[in-house]
Amino acid sequence: MAWNEPGGNRNDKDPWGTGGRRGNDQGPPDLDEALKKGLDKLNKMLGGKGKKSGGDSGSGGSGGAGSFGAVLALAAIIVVGYVIFQSFYTVNEQERAVVLRFGEYAKTESPGLRFKVPLIDDVTKVRVTNVRTAQSSGQMLTQDENLVTVDLQVQYRVNDARDYVLNVRDSNQALAFATDSALRHEVGSSTLDDVLTEGRAELAVRVEQRLQGFLQEYGAGLGIVRVNVESTQPPAAVQDAFREVQRAREDEQRVKEEAETYRNKVVPEARGQAQRMIEEASAYKQEVIERARGETARYLELLAVYQMAPGVTRERMYLQTMETVLSNSSKILVDTESSGNMMYLPLDRLTQGASSRSGSQTSGAGGQADIQAVTDQVIQELRTRQDTNTRRSR
Repeated sequence: MAWNEPGGNRNDKDPWGTGGRRGNDQGPPDLDEALKKGLDKLNKMLGGKGKKSGGDSGSGGSGGAGSFGAVLALAAIIVVGYVIFQSFYTVNEQERAVVLRFGEYAKTESPGLRFKVPLIDDVTKVRVTNVRTAQSSGQMLTQDENLVTVDLQVQYRVNDARDYVLNVRDSNQALAFATDSALRHEVGSSTLDDVLTEGRAELAVRVEQRLQGFLQEYGAGLGIVRVNVESTQPPAAVQDAFREVQRAREDEQRVKEEAETYRNKVVPEARGQAQRMIEEASAYKQEVIERARGETARYLELLAVYQMAPGVTRERMYLQTMETVLSNSSKILVDTESSGNMMYLPLDRLTQGASSRSGSQTSGAGGQADIQAVTDQVIQELRTRQDTNTRRSR
């Protein structure tokens, strides 16, 4: 009969070593049995005696010794596995690992998979990229001996993992003490008006600088990112009075801005007018200078002509001057040195021009009377001149 022939008979040729199992059982070997075999082999390696396959369990003493050896072996495997597991650790990108060997600083590990000696090395991981926040609030005196309440927020991160782990036992408490000290120092050096109004931003900068100096002196391994002054307010008992003062300051600032606006409007206009006057004066100055130069040049040319013909030039200059002076006059001039012949005068035109120059508002009888008076005067003057010429001729 073949070894794999079906049936209930035992088959010692079963390659799976199932022994008395049924031939149609094709499953994997029993886990308990495999574990027992492994323990037996381990006992043999440690000097013990394993169980016989024929079912002879031996004496009770040897069986207890075998079980104890198996437990020891299993414990050794667990211990070795634990030691191996504890010998490796991982440092994240946001962390740095401070390694202490026998309690003394050894090194600072960067991100990655790292090795340590179990039970000898002590590893402390510190997050160095996270920005942390701390709050501070308190009531304190200003330089002018007024009470003010200040709420402060400090943003910081770990700059040096070694100093953070080794130099300060409680970094949060040290930061709180340093913040309170820096804040009280700066507020005590400022007046109440500065703390409540324009000086808040400057106060935050000064507190940040002083706080960073304190932390560096302590060697805390912390770096200040930013300090924010969230609120500054006087005590509740005098808040109404301070609000009135604040409103008065706002009114003052508003009036100043209005005055500045008016100034910016008036001053440029005044400057523009002044500049225009300066330019007009410069133009007038240049005009006068050029006119004087022109008159000088004309006079020099006239002088040259006068030197060549003094009489003619003198007569011509006299006539031009009289023409210029009497061009707007209503009087009529007659040369007495002319001949005694009767002269014809266009009285209508002369009187018409004189009346137009004197004003066009005269009309009617008044205008005729003026014409008649002028005519009589001219006739009388002509008769007088004629008599004078007759007497001279005799």
